[in-house]
Amino acid sequence: MTYQAPIDDIVFALETVAGLKEMGSSELYPGLDPETVVAVIREAGKFSAEVLAPLNAIGDRVGSNLVDGKVTTPPGFSDAYHAFVDGGWSTLPCSETYGGQGLPEIAATPVGEIWNASNVSFGLCPLLTQGAIHAIEAGGSDVLKAKYLPKMVAGEWTGTMNLTEPHAGSDLGPLATRAVPQGDGTYRITGTKIFITWGEHEMAKNIIHLVLARLPDAPAGTRGISLFLVPKFLVDDDGSLGARNDVICAGIEHKLGIMASPTCVMKFGENGGAVGYLVGEENRGLATMFVMMNAARLGVGAQGVGVAESATQHAVAYAKERRQGRSFEANGAAGMSPIIEHPDVRRMLLTMKALTMAARMICYATARELDIAHRAADEKERNDARNRAALLTPLAKAFSTDIANEVASLGVQVHGGMGFVEETGAAQYLRDARILPIYEGTNGIQAIDLVTRKLTLDGGRPVTSFLSELGAIIADARAAHRNEFGHMSDRLTEALTALQSATLWMAQTLPGNPEKALASATPYLRLMSLTAGGSYLAKGALAQEGGSPYVAIARFFAENLLTETRSLAEAVQHGADSVLVDAHGAVFA
Repeated sequence: MTYQAPIDDIVFALETVAGLKEMGSSELYPGLDPETVVAVIREAGKFSAEVLAPLNAIGDRVGSNLVDGKVTTPPGFSDAYHAFVDGGWSTLPCSETYGGQGLPEIAATPVGEIWNASNVSFGLCPLLTQGAIHAIEAGGSDVLKAKYLPKMVAGEWTGTMNLTEPHAGSDLGPLATRAVPQGDGTYRITGTKIFITWGEHEMAKNIIHLVLARLPDAPAGTRGISLFLVPKFLVDDDGSLGARNDVICAGIEHKLGIMASPTCVMKFGENGGAVGYLVGEENRGLATMFVMMNAARLGVGAQGVGVAESATQHAVAYAKERRQGRSFEANGAAGMSPIIEHPDVRRMLLTMKALTMAARMICYATARELDIAHRAADEKERNDARNRAALLTPLAKAFSTDIANEVASLGVQVHGGMGFVEETGAAQYLRDARILPIYEGTNGIQAIDLVTRKLTLDGGRPVTSFLSELGAIIADARAAHRNEFGHMSDRLTEALTALQSATLWMAQTLPGNPEKALASATPYLRLMSLTAGGSYLAKGALAQEGGSPYVAIARFFAENLLTETRSLAEAVQHGADSVLVDAHGAVFA
C-alpha cells in the first residue's frame, strides 16, 4: 500500500481553522483563491504518490552511505530531487524577490505535510533549505542574499543548520567552534558539528551551511555566539562555483530511523579554516538562527502529522484485508472476519485518525496566524497574530510529534505480530517518528518555552484570548443540541475548565517557584493541546451533516481522548512536588 494524500481531510482542516473558503475575499491573499491552493495540494499529493512514496522503503533499507569522503543517497533519490526541483516545488513558500512563488503558510504547511508523509527522509532536505533561506533573508547582507538565495530558492543548492557539537547539545552555552576574522570581510571557521541533517550529499551542486561559532573576543555563554554562512564550494562574484571549501563530512550517524537522510558529522577547518561570512550581527547569532528554528518547528510539527497519517493509512488498509476471528457483525457468516470489524481494532484506528486530525488542525491554525502576522495591513492585527502563533508553535511541534509516535505505535499494534516484522512496513513509521520529538528543540524544551515565555507574553493576554476563543466554540457546540454529538459538549467543557484551572496555577506558581512550574510543563502542554484539538474538531463538526465522518471523529476524540485532560490538570497542579522531592536522593542512588 502506498501513501495517498488525504485531500479531503486537508481541505476540511484548512476550511475549519485557516479560513480557506474566505481566502478569495481576504486582503491577506491578493490574487490567490481557494481553488488554486487546493490544486497545488492535489498536485503535491500526485507527485508524492508517484515519485516520493515508492522510495520510502528503499531509502529505509539502503540508507545513505559515506565512501571515500562522498555521501551517496539511496537509488532514486537524486532523480526524485531533480524532478522536485524541475517541478518548481522548492520555490513554493519562498519570496518572489529571489525567484520564489510566495505562497502563504496555509498552502506551504499542508504541502510540507505531504512531502513528509510520503517520505520523511526526503522531506527533511527542503525543510532545512527553506529554514536556511529564512535565516539568510532575516540577517544576511544584500551581497549574501543576492549571491546565495536565488540558487537556494531554485533548489540548485541546499541548506543546513549547524548547531550541535559533541559536548554541546540543546545547551549551546559551551559551544566551541571558532570564527577568526581575516580583515577582508571573511572569517576562518574551525570546529566539529554533529547531527547535521543532509550535511553532505550528491543531489545538489552546492550545500550552504549555517554555522554557529564564537569570535576570539566573544563573551562567554549564549551571548557570545555568532552565525556564519559556510558554503561547501566557494562562490565567485559571477555566481559560478569555485574551489572546495575546508569543510568535510567525517561520518554518518547510525540511527534508529530516517535512514535515507544523511545525518552527518561535519568538520570545519581541518586544513587551515573554512571560509565563512557573517550573517547578522556579531554575538547575535542565536537571534538570527532562531528565525530558522521557529520556522522549522512548525515544519517538524507537519512532519509529525505526515508520519501519523501514513501510519494510519497503512494500518487501515491492513485491517480491512487481514481476517482473523469472528466479529459480532458477521451474523453467523462462514469464515473469519476482517479485523477492522473488531471493536478494539476500531478503537485503535479511531484513536489514530482522531489524533492525526487534531494535530493537523493545530498546525494549520498556527500557519494561519503566521500569515496574518506577516501579511495583515493593521499593526495591531499583525502583533496579535504574532503572539498567537508564538503560543501555538510549541503545541504544533510537541503535540504533533508526540502523537506521531503514539499513532505509529498503534499502527504496529493493529498489525499484531506482523507489525514487528520489517517487511510489512509498519515498523518504519515508528522508527522514523522517534526522532521528531527530539530535534528542533526537544518537546520538553517546547513545554518550558510555553510555560516560561509564551504564557507571559503581553501580560498573559494571548493565552486569555485563546481560551476565550475555545470557550466560544464549545458554547456553539452545546447550543447546537445535536444528538449525534453525544457527550461531546460536556467533555469539551470539562477539558476547558481543567485547562483554565491549570493555567491559573501556572500563573500563580511560575513567579515564585519556577522549578515547580517547569516540573508540570509537559503535562500542561499536553492538556492545552488536547483541549485545542478537541475544540477545533468540534468547530469542524458544527459545519457538517450528521452522517459526516468528521462528526464521528470529533465525538470520538471528545468522549475517549479528552477524558485525559482531568488527570493532566491534576498532574499539573498536584504532581510537581513528587517530581522534585527526591531529585538527588535515594531514587537515583
